[in-house]
Amino acid sequence: MCHTDDSRAPEPPRRGPVGEHGSQELTSSDGTRYRAYVATPKETARAGVVILPDVRGLHPYYEDLTVRFAEAGFRAVAIDYFGRTAGLGARDDSFDWKSHFEKATPEGIAHDVRAAAEWIRAAAQRPDIPTFTVGFCFGGANSWRQSGEQSDLAGCIGFYGGRPMERAGAAIPKMTAPLLMLLAGDDKGTPPAEFEEFAGLVRARGLEVESHTYAGAPHSYFDRSFAEHREACEDSWRRILEFTDRHVTGPR
Repeated sequence: MCHTDDSRAPEPPRRGPVGEHGSQELTSSDGTRYRAYVATPKETARAGVVILPDVRGLHPYYEDLTVRFAEAGFRAVAIDYFGRTAGLGARDDSFDWKSHFEKATPEGIAHDVRAAAEWIRAAAQRPDIPTFTVGFCFGGANSWRQSGEQSDLAGCIGFYGGRPMERAGAAIPKMTAPLLMLLAGDDKGTPPAEFEEFAGLVRARGLEVESHTYAGAPHSYFDRSFAEHREACEDSWRRILEFTDRHVTGPR
């Protein structure tokens, strides 16, 4: 398991005032209703971001993360994978995520990401607003997968995305958006060689892949309660902002 209810996202290095934030019900293109959490900057958003949580779905860490992205200038939406099987309820530490995680499908996740991206564009009244995905653990690999599932993303970012070949390898032939891979050096879930294989196959398609491994960092290092990994958190934010700045002009 990744982040707990006590985890909180690190603050970005550039921060502005936040406008509205709170729960939002979205409807996927297949008709599924699911809960999301949204946050907007007070000033005009520079870009949009769809956040894909870890295996527990949309819990407090990711609600907090939408606000951090709004501070950094993004119109942010964190999605819940389990609307199809668990309804619209909250996902706290008591949620039985294992019974629902196994039922989540790549097709369902792609529908949900598409609905969130469409909501960002409609709410911003900018159909051309550059939109990124960022995911964690299970969501990290599925964020990279969206490069091949969506045709209009500016980039796809993933933290410690476990088993990328299994979860995102099939989408490589369709990928169009650049990737950012932020990996934990002390992550036992996936051999480093698999990340290297995955990145190499994507680069062979002529796409940009920026990959960085934080030596000694645990699987869920992106957490401001981990004082010993503060430098890794700060560097991750720096890389996210530099990556999105490079690609904010739109999808490749």
